[in-house]
Amino acid sequence: MKKKGRAIIWPVYLDGSKPRSGGRIISSEDAVHEPRLNEIEAAADKLGLHPEVEPHKAYPGSWWEISGRVWVDEVAPKSEIARDIASAIQNLRQKK
Repeated sequence: MKKKGRAIIWPVYLDGSKPRSGGRIISSEDAVHEPRLNEIEAAADKLGLHPEVEPHKAYPGSWWEISGRVWVDEVAPKSEIARDIASAIQNLRQKK
């Protein structure tokens, strides 16, 4: 169910190992390899998007895989938010 002013970010949106037809919404150059929910949450929090994690949800295109999803504030188009989150994840991974 859609929440006003919020957008869903599924891990597949950011996953560079998935094709566009598999759900990825950003370019493979901007994407990250197998993003985890905790990384998406940390990146969204760093960006001030007030993330809300729902770990037991499945992406409709692959309903048999429980990947979880993250609700974030919809401050821009979803693809732009996804690109910003992927970039923040890359920065978090480099710091480790």
